[in-house]
Amino acid sequence: MDRIYARCAGLDVHKDSVWACIRADGRVVLVERFGTTTRELLRLGDRLAEHGVTAVAMESTGVYWKPVWNLLEDRFQLLLANARHMKNVPGRKTDVKDCQWIAELLEHGLLKASFVPPRPRRELRDLTRQRTQLLADRARVVNRVQKTLEDANIKLAGVATDITGKSGRAILDALVRGELAPAQMAELVHRRMEAKKPALREALAGRVTPHHRFMLGQLLAQVDHLDGMVGQFDERIEAVMSPLEREAVKRLDEIPGIDTRSGQIVVAEVGAGADVGRQFPSGHHLASWAGVCPGNHESAGKRRGGRTRPGNGWLKAALMQAAWAASRTRRSHYSARHRRLAARRGVKRATMAVAHGLLVTAYCVLSRESPYVDLGADHPEKRRTPEAQAQQMVKKLQKLGYAVEIRPAA
Repeated sequence: MDRIYARCAGLDVHKDSVWACIRADGRVVLVERFGTTTRELLRLGDRLAEHGVTAVAMESTGVYWKPVWNLLEDRFQLLLANARHMKNVPGRKTDVKDCQWIAELLEHGLLKASFVPPRPRRELRDLTRQRTQLLADRARVVNRVQKTLEDANIKLAGVATDITGKSGRAILDALVRGELAPAQMAELVHRRMEAKKPALREALAGRVTPHHRFMLGQLLAQVDHLDGMVGQFDERIEAVMSPLEREAVKRLDEIPGIDTRSGQIVVAEVGAGADVGRQFPSGHHLASWAGVCPGNHESAGKRRGGRTRPGNGWLKAALMQAAWAASRTRRSHYSARHRRLAARRGVKRATMAVAHGLLVTAYCVLSRESPYVDLGADHPEKRRTPEAQAQQMVKKLQKLGYAVEIRPAA
């Protein structure tokens, strides 16, 4: 088998140790254990340089590979590989064997590199991912608020769509103070909820004790704290983004279902400008990497299922949320597509298909740096010929029990 790298190394990375195997001219010349402190990792880099190593491969094990990558990326050609793609021979599972196996696979060019963006974009990823976690924490705290309200027999969620919105928050603050009657609290809502005031008076007539007021006060303070942190992350994300990335987010914001935060997540995970086209050959390749397209499982000419791959969980979650929002956008291509697919394949598959379409569209917008143009809700009908449309209408009438004969007009 041909050797791609004359001198290379494989690293088996753990929490407290890194096993390194250096191969030169087809044979193992060094196997050594290093620590994971900064001094030890710098010693590892010096040892690799002493042996003339040009390429280094490692597994993507949790977050333990990140400090190794950060300290070695300026000195060597690094390759991060999925552990699933380089399983060792059963019965030979040791740290020493693992690093030797990684080095041997790298030497012959049998490893597929995972996408690791440059350092500025990795920092942007950290910010968008942490903000996503904070928003999830906020949703959990709001659910605890709802549980406390149910315990007090306050049915605010049955009347107000968002209990932490402007009207809902005014009522919750009044409940914590305990100074107003249900009829008075119903008058605190926004004028758009004028018609719901009778239902609010009924829903707010519960049994609120000092215990409930204490619980609600603490939970609302936690919501305010999380809102403040999310706002700080929004400001930091906007500050660290480059002008190219900000312009890309503005273009993505024009796509139905994708707002500013979703656009920032897409840019942080995928990139912007020409970098997108260089890393991903096509939009469908990007969709496969993100895990929003069917998987392949075919044997003996039979397709045995199309379960989606895990892919990039952060990007997939943002796309699914955007797809659900796009399905509720009026008179758009994606809302019509969602309705059409949901009738045949179900809501979940339709949402995944819309997420796939959104990512392919985002790829075109990012790689070509062009504005978004909606195809319209009637795009499928425009693509079919008049004869095909007529045959479809005839079939519908025949299913209803009519005998139909068509002929061209004079």
